[in-house]
Amino acid sequence: MPEFSAHLGALHPHRHASITDVTDELPTLTEILETLTFRAGFNTNMVILGTTLLGLAAGVVGVFALLRKRSLVADAISHATLPGICIAFLAAVVLGYEGRSILILLVGATLSGIVGVLCIHAIVRFTRLHEDAAIGIVLSVFFGAGVVLLTYIQKNASAGSAGLDQFIMGQAATMVSADAIVMASIAGVCMLLVVLLLKEFSLVCFNESFARATGWPVSLLDLIMMALVILVTVAGLQAVGLILVVAMLILPPVSARFWTDRLWLLVLLSGFIGASSGYLGSSVSALLPRKPAGAVIVLTAGVLFVISMLGAPARGVLATLVRRLILNMRIASEHLLEAAYEQQGRPIPVDQVRGLARLRAWPLWTLPLLKLTLNRKGYLASVTTEGWRLTPAGLERGAQVSRNHKLWEQYLVSYADIAPSHVDWSVDQVEHVLTPELVAELEHKLTMHGIEVGAS
Repeated sequence: MPEFSAHLGALHPHRHASITDVTDELPTLTEILETLTFRAGFNTNMVILGTTLLGLAAGVVGVFALLRKRSLVADAISHATLPGICIAFLAAVVLGYEGRSILILLVGATLSGIVGVLCIHAIVRFTRLHEDAAIGIVLSVFFGAGVVLLTYIQKNASAGSAGLDQFIMGQAATMVSADAIVMASIAGVCMLLVVLLLKEFSLVCFNESFARATGWPVSLLDLIMMALVILVTVAGLQAVGLILVVAMLILPPVSARFWTDRLWLLVLLSGFIGASSGYLGSSVSALLPRKPAGAVIVLTAGVLFVISMLGAPARGVLATLVRRLILNMRIASEHLLEAAYEQQGRPIPVDQVRGLARLRAWPLWTLPLLKLTLNRKGYLASVTTEGWRLTPAGLERGAQVSRNHKLWEQYLVSYADIAPSHVDWSVDQVEHVLTPELVAELEHKLTMHGIEVGAS
């Protein structure tokens, strides 16, 4: 910690530390470039490298926790590590070892996390409680026990217990080169196992019943997945803390899920988003020293999630709204074209257009968009006081929509045994998505059964 503080003083020589000073000065462009390009000092580089590798490992492993619907198990594991940390400290002190040895504490956290997972499985298997209830029980009981032990240690143990509470919120600034090596090892193990077992993991995640029926060791594969989750969770305790580490396992994969449906690409994107969160978050924390690295890393992952949720081209909120609006405009325009065709090409009075909008529950603000859609497709000739006048192409399209309506209606009455008085709603939902191939198939089936199909 003194090394990190001294480095910050060298990085920001114009900043004067003060107990009462709670302001942050914006970094210069030179400081930003030095930090982002790993030229800001050895200790800062180790923090950035370690959290980047942690984000990579968490993103890759989190994909399979998400697909197996086990994301919240990671939350239970992280909270279950606290009593293990405290017990490991007490045991080390009793045996005459250094209680704050990071290796000893992480071993205790790992064992405690494993016990927490076993407790969840035992509760689900031997009681009628569901997994969500078991997770809540283990999370709260283990964390409560950990807080009690931590309070006891702080009040009764020696000064060597100082800093144990940093595992709750994380303290990335205390990372050294050995921690970065540990993170690199964990990331390497995770990537290697995922590459070797990608097919098996995907089979268990997407079709567990088939995997069991064909003889795959589902329980063993599940155990390996949970072991990876425990490994990443324990590794992340020092960087982001046991409360926030679960975010590193959840946010990258759910962010990546907005961008792709392919598993291998999902794994790559999730690892990239996780690594970016660690890299950018720790860089921001180094540039603004009063901001805790763990919280900033999670906030960075949250920002990337919001960007993915809003801006992804296939599953993003904005893209979905645009597609829905385009579909609604197409359906509304076809209703209008059909109504115009049924009037033998006469202009549709403005009042009738508004009445059709009320009947179809179109908001009035969609009428200008509807006019724009018809103009863009070349279906609308003019809008005057007489009404909306269509072009020949618009009337032809109206004839096609009207014919599809009647064709689907006749098919439902003839083959689906639906009463004529009940087909209108179904027809109204389907007529706008009939492809030319499906129309031709309907025509053929009706003609083969002696039902005359009128020309368009």
